[in-house]
Amino acid sequence: MITEFLQALSTQSFLQMALIAGLLASLGCGVVGTFVVVKRITFLAGGIAHSVLAGMGAAAYYGFDPLLGALVAAILSALLMGWIHLHWQAQEDTLIGALWAIGMAIGLLFISQTPGYTSNLTSYLFGNILLVPEQDLWLMAGLNVLLLLLVGLFYHQFLAVIFDEEFARLRNVPVTFFYLLLLCLIAVTVVLLIHVVGLILVIALLTLPAAIAGHYVHSLGKMMVIATVLGSIFTSGGLALSYAPDLPAGPTIILLAGSAYVGSEIVRRYRAQRLARRSIASL
Repeated sequence: MITEFLQALSTQSFLQMALIAGLLASLGCGVVGTFVVVKRITFLAGGIAHSVLAGMGAAAYYGFDPLLGALVAAILSALLMGWIHLHWQAQEDTLIGALWAIGMAIGLLFISQTPGYTSNLTSYLFGNILLVPEQDLWLMAGLNVLLLLLVGLFYHQFLAVIFDEEFARLRNVPVTFFYLLLLCLIAVTVVLLIHVVGLILVIALLTLPAAIAGHYVHSLGKMMVIATVLGSIFTSGGLALSYAPDLPAGPTIILLAGSAYVGSEIVRRYRAQRLARRSIASL
């Protein structure tokens, strides 16, 4: 199975572009997914991800690139949900859930009115890494550069906002600005992952590699590196495993990542119980 994939990879340009797309997406999900896991804002990230369909549908209806529409919608929904988190915490879950549903409903309505576009809906909902066009690879690369640049410039500010907002305020760090900027980085990463695993599964790839990394290291920087490597393994491995039996690559990638997470969680709990027994025995 793997041998067949490697042989095809050496000659088929669409597989080469799919592999590059997976690696580019892994970089974004490794860096930003670590923030999502540590800050515990997975639900917020899910709301941003599923609201993106409104922008994609509107862009397709008016004749623009759906990925650009996704980027605009993702950033707008990130800012809106960030404002809700900061000012309406009592109703936060309900409001984000409502925006999540409204965004998808608007997107579906636009798509239903776009001639000839409905057949491509599944490629955005479930992902189709084998059909990533070259111009989208350039867009993904540019978004990765933007992500790394912003994280590199404001790493310590993000660190303060994630671990101790009150301390950050005492140090005169503009917490609201950096919190909203973090949500915008999540929005950009969601757009990176759309082609790879689709809107429905995007949160899994955003969080699972970072969650696995968190089982073994506690340094934010090390988590980012390990999560990026794991994301690359999952996207490349899922692509390889799905090629020969002609399975959809997106769900295969998520199944591989999910299985790895479950296995890692079992190992982590076993090690914790073993250490606890040793500690009791030594008393």
